[in-house]
Parts: sequence; structure tokens; C-alpha cells
Amino acid sequence: MSKEFTPSTAMAIVAHPDDIEFGCAGTIAKWTKRGSRVTYVVVTSGNIGTHDPSFTSVSLAEQREREQRAAAAICGVHDVEFLGYHDGEVMPTLELRKDLVRLIRRYKPEVVFSMDPTAFLSSSDYINHPDHRAVAVATVDAIAPVASMPLMYPELGAPHAVHEVWIQWTEKPDTWVDISETIDLKMDALRQHKSQVSEETVQGLRRWALDAGKGLVPAEAYRVITLVSRDQKDQPIVDTTAEQELSQREKASESTAKG
Repeated sequence: MSKEFTPSTAMAIVAHPDDIEFGCAGTIAKWTKRGSRVTYVVVTSGNIGTHDPSFTSVSLAEQREREQRAAAAICGVHDVEFLGYHDGEVMPTLELRKDLVRLIRRYKPEVVFSMDPTAFLSSSDYINHPDHRAVAVATVDAIAPVASMPLMYPELGAPHAVHEVWIQWTEKPDTWVDISETIDLKMDALRQHKSQVSEETVQGLRRWALDAGKGLVPAEAYRVITLVSRDQKDQPIVDTTAEQELSQREKASESTAKG
């Protein structure tokens, strides 16, 4: 049996507190148990995410940050960065991209968990939250290729090449992680978000994970984008953009010649 993949470092970049717990917390808890150092980056503090009039936007943000830190600790994560963007108003701006590049270069994740930049109308009864879409676009733009380019924003730190991007909540998964050993941690982490979820919702996580695992095991599903192959990860950072464009032009020329 081949050894199960565990990166040395990882980062999850999401829009709101609790997005990680609904998405990739089981995988993260599994990896931290095996020694991975994981960082959470939460772009907003979810400061408008309530119908409870007893909260203000300030008090809700403080509450949700506490909840997220408690949830992170359960999954073995101690580095949690809140960027403080206003909930419901996130756009994939250059400012956000630079904020993400700065953190990617600081923490140097081998793997980044991202929201899905292609998800808009994922079902007949749900429109993907605009913050999810904006954060997803900013994340992939920060990773490929900006964070790895030494002449792009040198004031933000030394370049770093993310090896793999794991897209959560995707309709086109190609990778499944068995979270049998961490499903209870995932549920307990979501349970910390008391301002947002009921116990009924927490219990629903197990059913959803079993659905993802085709009824065999609780699982989390991803679409994995490989930017640096695992057998090349110790190679020096190089910009492959020009090489890819050249290869595409060569293939197009060959196709034209054959025609």
C-alpha cells in the first residue's frame, strides 16, 4: 500500500468563519495529526452573518473570530489570519490579491485549499455566495503565478511556489480523502460556530461526508490542481508560464502543418 500523501505545510483560504469546517477541516485535522503545519486565512470575519438583532457588526465579528480560533485549535491549527474585509462586499481586487501573496510568501504552504472560482449556480436552489466567488478568484490569481514571481511585489517577501491547489465544494472532484479518523473532530470544530449552526446541522456533516465517500467511508472531495509535481517539489522555483505557452504554440504549429 502506498504511503498516504501528507504535505509539510498547507494553507486554507476562505471567505468566512465556518467555511473551512464545512469544507476541508477533516483533511486538515488528519494532516496536522501527521505533522503538517497549517494556516487558516479568513478574508472576512463574517460581521453581517446573523439575523439576531442583539449583535452589532463589531460584536459579531469578535464572536465569529473567537469561534473560528476555537474550531481551528480542535483541528490542530494555531495560525489563523483574519484580513478584515467587509462581509458581503468582497471583490477580487489587486489589494486582496496582494494581501494573499504576502501571506503565501510568509507561511510558504505546499498545498493551498481554495474555494471554487468556477462555482456560480451549483444547484437549482442555491446561488454561490459572492464572497466565495471573489475569494476563490483572488486566491488562484495570487498563487498562479504571482506568489512565485520574484519581480512581482518584491516588497511582500521572497517568492514561493505553491505545489498544489485543492478546490473544495467542487462539482468536479478527482480526489477523495478518507476522514474516518477525524470526522468527529470536524463535527466538533463546526460545533464551535455557535452563532451560526445548530446541532442538527452539525449532525448533518456525517451524512454529507458519507455521501461524498459513496456510502463507504466519510470523505471530503476535491479537485486538485498540480502546479509542481510531487517528485519535483525539491527543485528550484522556476516560472513555467513561458514554457507552457511555448509548448502550446508548438502543438498548434504541428497541428497546422499536419492539416
